[in-house]
Amino acid sequence: MTPDQAVIDRRARSSSAPPETSDASQGPELVTLVPVSARRRSVPRWLRRTTGPVGLVVLWQVLSASGVLHPDVLASPGTIARTAAGLVSDGTLPSAMLVSVQRVLVGLVLGGVAGVALALASGLSRLGEDLVDATVQMLRSIPWVGVIPLFIIWLGIGEAPKIALIALGVAFHLYLNVYAGIRGVDAQLVEAGTSLGLGRWGLIRHVVLPGALPGAMTGLRYSLATAWLALVFGESVNADDGIGFLMNQAREFFRTDVIVVCLIVYALLGLLADFLVRTLERLLLQWRPTFTGQ
Repeated sequence: MTPDQAVIDRRARSSSAPPETSDASQGPELVTLVPVSARRRSVPRWLRRTTGPVGLVVLWQVLSASGVLHPDVLASPGTIARTAAGLVSDGTLPSAMLVSVQRVLVGLVLGGVAGVALALASGLSRLGEDLVDATVQMLRSIPWVGVIPLFIIWLGIGEAPKIALIALGVAFHLYLNVYAGIRGVDAQLVEAGTSLGLGRWGLIRHVVLPGALPGAMTGLRYSLATAWLALVFGESVNADDGIGFLMNQAREFFRTDVIVVCLIVYALLGLLADFLVRTLERLLLQWRPTFTGQ
C-alpha cells in the first residue's frame, strides 16, 4: 500500500466511525431571554411619569424651607396648597374656572368652524385656494395678540373681544393642519376611488376627509393649547371674573401663591383637554397603525 492510499484509508475510517456520545449531543441548553422593554414594564408607567414632577416639587419645598428661595420671590408648595384649598372652599376658584372654560369653549367652536370651513374651501378646490389661501396666510403672519386694541375698539370691553381673540388663534391652527391633511392625501387612493366609481362627493367623503383626519386632530391639539394662551391675554382686557382676573389681582398685591395656583389650573385644564383629544384620536383613528415607542 502506498503512502497516499494509507492516508485515504485512515480518512475513510475516521469519517465512518460513530460519533462520540456526550451531553453536547443533546443540543445546546436553551436560555430564556427577557427583552429590555419587558424589564422596563416591571415599573408602572404612571410611576415613571410622575417621578420628574414629584422630584421637582420636593426640591422646591427644600429650597423654600432652607430659605434659599424667598417667599416674596416664589411661595413654597405648602403655602400654595393652603391657598388653593382656601380658594376652592370659598368658591372663588371654581367660579373663575367655570367662566374661563366657557370662554374657551365658545371661542373654540367659533374658531373651529371658521378654520375648518376655510380649509375645506381652500383644500378641495383650486379656485378656493386662489381666493382664500393667500389672504389667510397674510393674516396668519400678523401677531394675533396685537389685534387686541382693534378688538376693543370694534367689540367693546365685554366678553366679545376675549372670545374673538380665542377664536382667531384657534382658526389659524385648524386651517393650516386641515388644509395640509387634505393636500397630503395619497393621489393613488384618489385614483383607486375613481376607478371604483366614486364621484366627487364620494371621493371627498370616503377618501379625502378620512385621510385628512389625522391632520385635523393634530390641529385640534394645537388649537386647544393656543386657546388657553389666548385666554390669558383676553382676560387681561377689563375682566371681572375668570382665572386671568385672579392673576391680575394677585399681581397687584404680590401674591405669588395665587399666581402659581392659577398657573397650575391652566396647566391642568390644558392637560385635561389634551387627554380628551388623544382619546378622540384613539377612537377615530383606529385604522391607522402608529409607532408607540419602545
